[in-house]
Amino acid sequence: METDPTPRLDTAHWLDEGQQRSWRALVMGTTLLFDRLDDDLRRGFDISLGEYEILVRLSERDGRMRMAQLADAVAHSRSRVTHTIARMEKAGLVERTTSPEDGRGIVAVMTEGGYALLRRVAPTHVNGVRDHLVDLIDPADFEALGRVMNAVADHLVAGHPEMEMRQR
Repeated sequence: METDPTPRLDTAHWLDEGQQRSWRALVMGTTLLFDRLDDDLRRGFDISLGEYEILVRLSERDGRMRMAQLADAVAHSRSRVTHTIARMEKAGLVERTTSPEDGRGIVAVMTEGGYALLRRVAPTHVNGVRDHLVDLIDPADFEALGRVMNAVADHLVAGHPEMEMRQR
């Protein structure tokens, strides 16, 4: 006989009023922030925030990363990154090749077009991050936000050891 894995209402550790307010503020704020940053890039450069993040990650690794590492770096599924890379490849921003180390793995490689777009897009993105987050809050609060989100990421990655191993 199988047991239902769904927690019962009477066993939930409910948020108090202040925690609920903070949680809803986090959800609303991050949703609006990411939507605005994405919209700025789409309107100005016809690139999504996710595609921009992939270009950034590639640029930080000499323009090339194995697909599995790239998926982990941007915290997306391999399938989602594969679809995104396919769109970016059609746009001439990246190419996929086999890994020179073992010939089996697939590597995403940023093209000159990808580098050129990243150089054009980066100021808009950075200014958006400043205008809509960094410059709105006290520097100590921004540092605290970074610590909090690192703790969340560490906790969630620890729950998935395969991600932790690939990120090393």
